[in-house]
Amino acid sequence: MKRADLEKSKGKKIDRQMNQSATPGRFGQGAAVVADRREQRKRDQALGLVPYAIKLEGDLVKQLHTLAQERGTGLNELTAELLKKGLKAK
Repeated sequence: MKRADLEKSKGKKIDRQMNQSATPGRFGQGAAVVADRREQRKRDQALGLVPYAIKLEGDLVKQLHTLAQERGTGLNELTAELLKKGLKAK
């Protein structure tokens, strides 16, 4: 083979590898994730929950995660409980 043909075949091989990695596993698989988020948002709104973003120190977040794991509850429930206790103390 000529050098140009070798380079052309290398390029085709690279193109095939790039196309295979960019192709999703199943058609429409990511669409279900959006619907689940919407459903979760609707459920949260029905319960009267409001998203509230805050910034905390990393050490405090680690403590919250370990405490939530020890109690076997979620991070949202633990944070709500601690906030309620803190507000009652004032």
